[in-house]
Amino acid sequence: MQQMMSSRHRTLSQLLTAWRMMDNSLHSALSPQPPAPGPHLRTLCSTTSEADTIQIHKRKLFLWFSHLPQEEKQFGGYFSPETMHVDPLIVERKAEERAGRLSPPMQTQSLSSPSVSVEQLFEPTEAWTEGRGINVLLYGAVGTGKSTVVRKLVLDWCSGATLNHYKLLVPFSCEDLSQLSKVSSLRDLVSRKYLHLKKHPLLSGEGNLAKDVLFLFNGMEKMNLDFRIGSTELCSDPSEALPPDVVVVNLLRKYLLPEASILVTTRLSAMDRIPQKYVNRYAQICGFNDPDRQRAYFTSRLLQQSGKAARDHEAQALIELLYLNLQRESQLAAACFLPSYCWLTCATLHFLHFTDAKAPIRTLTGIYTSFLRLNFGGEVLGTGTSVPIQGHNNSLMLYVIRTVGKMAFDGITYKRTSFSEKELEQWIGGKTKTDEELRQLAMFQTDVLDFFLAPCVESGKHLPKSLSENDERRYVFAVPAMQEYLAALYVVLGENKSALEKLSKRVSVAIGQAGEDVNTLFTILSKFIPLRIFAVFNLIKLFPKLYEKISSHNKGSIARTMAAEMFRTEDSYNEDVLDQVEQNLLGVHGPQPQQLSESHPFELYPIFMGGLLHYGNRVLLQILGCSIQSTTVVQITHALRKHLVRELNKPQPPEEVMDLLVLLYEFQNPRLTAEVLASMRTIHLTNIRMTSLKCFILSSVLSCTPASYHLEELDLSSCLLTQDLLKTLWPAFRHTHNLNLQFNSLGPESCLILRDLLLDSLSSMRSLQLCDNPLLDRGVCILLEALPENQTLKHLSLMHTGMGDHGALQLADRLQQHVGLQELNVAYNNIGDNAALALVDACREHPSIHTVHLYLNALSDVGKKSLYVRGVPRNHVGSGRRVKVLASVTEGSEISEDWHPILRVIRENARSWDRQRVQQQLEVFLRDLEWGRQQQQSLWKRLHFLRVEKGVRQTLRMLDREVPPSSPGYSK
Repeated sequence: MQQMMSSRHRTLSQLLTAWRMMDNSLHSALSPQPPAPGPHLRTLCSTTSEADTIQIHKRKLFLWFSHLPQEEKQFGGYFSPETMHVDPLIVERKAEERAGRLSPPMQTQSLSSPSVSVEQLFEPTEAWTEGRGINVLLYGAVGTGKSTVVRKLVLDWCSGATLNHYKLLVPFSCEDLSQLSKVSSLRDLVSRKYLHLKKHPLLSGEGNLAKDVLFLFNGMEKMNLDFRIGSTELCSDPSEALPPDVVVVNLLRKYLLPEASILVTTRLSAMDRIPQKYVNRYAQICGFNDPDRQRAYFTSRLLQQSGKAARDHEAQALIELLYLNLQRESQLAAACFLPSYCWLTCATLHFLHFTDAKAPIRTLTGIYTSFLRLNFGGEVLGTGTSVPIQGHNNSLMLYVIRTVGKMAFDGITYKRTSFSEKELEQWIGGKTKTDEELRQLAMFQTDVLDFFLAPCVESGKHLPKSLSENDERRYVFAVPAMQEYLAALYVVLGENKSALEKLSKRVSVAIGQAGEDVNTLFTILSKFIPLRIFAVFNLIKLFPKLYEKISSHNKGSIARTMAAEMFRTEDSYNEDVLDQVEQNLLGVHGPQPQQLSESHPFELYPIFMGGLLHYGNRVLLQILGCSIQSTTVVQITHALRKHLVRELNKPQPPEEVMDLLVLLYEFQNPRLTAEVLASMRTIHLTNIRMTSLKCFILSSVLSCTPASYHLEELDLSSCLLTQDLLKTLWPAFRHTHNLNLQFNSLGPESCLILRDLLLDSLSSMRSLQLCDNPLLDRGVCILLEALPENQTLKHLSLMHTGMGDHGALQLADRLQQHVGLQELNVAYNNIGDNAALALVDACREHPSIHTVHLYLNALSDVGKKSLYVRGVPRNHVGSGRRVKVLASVTEGSEISEDWHPILRVIRENARSWDRQRVQQQLEVFLRDLEWGRQQQQSLWKRLHFLRVEKGVRQTLRMLDREVPPSSPGYSK
């Protein structure tokens, strides 16, 4: 594949060089003193001019078709149409089997026809007639890759990689042609779009010159072609002006330029609009029918990041996980049968793993909205007639929301992810319809329904128990998140209004259109409400206010739904929503968890509702024919703030807090975010697997708050943080007083970032907990460089960071330069007697330090006794201030007053520490306790020693049984 790409790049380079040379020759030909033209020279100049025109055409086509849509920029701009294209499966069909469909990969039977390329479709066959071009009809459902194949075909022709026997390729968009209102000849249609071809002889109709021309009509379903002789007159003159659809019909009839070949792309439902006798070959584009094609697509998208080796390694790991999930015939494999869903998968994974703080803001809601815009932008629901369907505004996407979206909403309401064929017929078919609506329904079911719904390939996972004995085929949404997105869109668009709400809206709209004419208002309202009601309630004045009140109540109910779904008690201990999205794409590796559809969490549903209110998504939805008014956004936002603040007054588990941050990020409303966070003073994200995206979300959300806003505590313990993630979290750290980073993977280099954080004038860090991070002496020394200038830090925890004597001595030297420190934790390190004594000496002379943690270090019995003696400062013997030194559960022959905190810390952290070392330290504690108990004469003191011994022995037994700790973490 790489060789093919490199050869194509060489071909393109040669082509660009040739174009430059032709431009130079063209300028030479236009010099002010040309030679006198003789007959031979005149012919040569004419031939050169034609060749130059073709090259100009190729160059312009290449530039036009190389342009990528805005949605592709989220991948970092490293792609070109050549490098990211993977050929979908194209199967030639016989005329009698042209309506056949291919099933997803798991149900695909042996194909009756082999796979072909577009170039092979234009090779002459036995049925080919000399002097007549070939008409090829390429068809497929939404999302199978028709437009991508067309783009690649044009680019390959421009570079000379395919269809070289055609000198001229003329692409047309049938959507553009359908918008033309005035009559035009074929040559006018061509020159209107390609001015340089205005007088090209290949389009003159003379001789058989047109045999070198290939016309391409993309999206033929957009045009209302009529092949009846009585409705469409015959025309063989390329210069005769006719309606665009008549010109296309005559080209397909081979009455106009019969030698030219034609490629038409269309949807399944529209392919019979061209009579069979005018089609030489049928070909169905079927998407990606095997995991290898899908893997090639993922590789082309994900394995071309910014060139960093780390990112390439991560991308390769993602591709391998994806490939394993596809090979297991998962539901994702059924979805990725359509290239469009491969795009959605890549876009989502790129969002989850390669979010860059320097790149434009991307949200999950924005990805799904862009996905629908790419596939349904500008699409209308038509059946070949110009009559729009009443009540649906002729928008295909709006039709989807009112049918598939309604079914998605019902599934979420009753916690269901799968649907039977009868339920599909009920939701999509609905009540009895007019003939026109039935025709449009048939088109929708043929082209669009399979795009959203796929047969369930993991029936045991999706079926509720009540249906497990039923053999009826079940259908699920192609990707689970699509159900939640469509349901959210259904609600936010207000499609779940009650009958009263719909009636009041109709009356309000009618009043607005009528103005202030009371008689007109009376006439309009009398159509809705009996006349006798007017005399009692004077509804002419009351109805606008009544509608406003009903409407506002409806928006409030949407906000209540969002808040209630965000904090459902039965979903509280699920993984956070971003991890759920990733698992749906990459699969679950290892023991498969039991999943029951009755308890299926729909936590993306409220998050999508918030994201849909963002202005950028509303603009895209407006293109799709789905309008969300600004007044609706204001009403929902106002009500949502109240409900979120009320819910946040209750303690929430870390997973729910992370989901709330995602909701605020998706909303992209700084004012709402600041108002909600104003009620939060702590953010606990313990045990959340923090990724680059989650760190970016946390920082982005906190950046919406004013500079005066500070969290009392930000708990990021056991979050798998690394040095790179600390850089992303920097804006969040600046809003934090107490930062907990224990139990992560922070090495010495991470201390560079933490040092700069402590030196930052905008930072007000009071407590920094770095327990159980491999900082080593080198990292500790880097961190201590901030102490002379930082005067806000009061609590510093360096427990179990690999600190040795060198780090402890450096800490002792630096302490006097920082006057605000109150508590220092250097327990469970490699500190010996001399370094510990020096550190305690420095602490007792410090003006504010009151506690030092030194237990679980390499201290001798003599060293421990010396530490307690030195706890009283020399210059403050009579002041009563004493430095509390926690080194053991005993102080000589007495019980330490801090024995309980020491044992508690050991219990809570023992499973993550070196088990043998902890056991040795506990055995030392037992020896100290036994010796101290023997020195006591008082029975009461002996009982106290026995109580402490019992606690130490319980901790030893806990280690033997490997019983998990009862508390979530250490708070020092």
